[in-house]
Amino acid sequence: MSFIAVIPARYQSTRLPAKPLADILGKTMVERVALKALQSGASRVIVATDDQRIADALVSVENIEVCLTSAGHESGTDRLAEVCEIYQFADNEVIVNVQGDEPLIPPAVITQVAKNLQNSSEASVATLSAPITEFDDVFNVNAVKVVCDKNGLALYFSRATIPWDRDNFSEQNQENGDVEKGNLQRHIGIYAYRVSFLKQYAQLSVSPLESIEKLEQLRVLWHGFKIHVAQAVEVPPAGIDTEDDLQRVITYLKNEELKEHNEN
Repeated sequence: MSFIAVIPARYQSTRLPAKPLADILGKTMVERVALKALQSGASRVIVATDDQRIADALVSVENIEVCLTSAGHESGTDRLAEVCEIYQFADNEVIVNVQGDEPLIPPAVITQVAKNLQNSSEASVATLSAPITEFDDVFNVNAVKVVCDKNGLALYFSRATIPWDRDNFSEQNQENGDVEKGNLQRHIGIYAYRVSFLKQYAQLSVSPLESIEKLEQLRVLWHGFKIHVAQAVEVPPAGIDTEDDLQRVITYLKNEELKEHNEN
């Protein structure tokens, strides 16, 4: 199995300035993500950035390529499309979009989403999900839900609670906290794409559903492309958006290092 991992890394970030270069125990965030991607077995790992400072920070990291891209992209998918154009990748090549703010992403899920796309002849895109286990996530609009058909192809993604369990989700049950979570699936935002699709993506118009829900994947479904969804073999920890998130990851890694030291 061969696939390429691409890590979009935009310098500007409203909540955490220069986020890709944030120091995490002696390594930048983007370097930690890239090293996780290398562990996935990707044939190439490319950091796609709009800023020379990020490129300079990765010069000494072995086996990591850097591609300077436009600063005008509205999404990471658009940045991936430019990378494919620059490198002239073959149409059947599989590209995995690894989020640049997830330094704890398990390499296994990167491998999984690439393999799932390669094994799905119908799909142009593959992504992952996880069962909702927390009551607070059932009606949380920031926990995006996904429903699929019998072949594991996405029917719809929504911030709303889908499918709506008419009997279980009664107003009284919600008030009492008696809702059974059932088979609700939360979308996990890692994607694998075929290069042939990425070439077309840049030409796809924004869909009405995407504008309403503010979910980019609805553009894909609106235009008739298929998205394969499977439960993640390992649920990735939350990414880093704020300074508090950054400190949470640093604390976690310190504890892991201490645990490893004590075991040895």
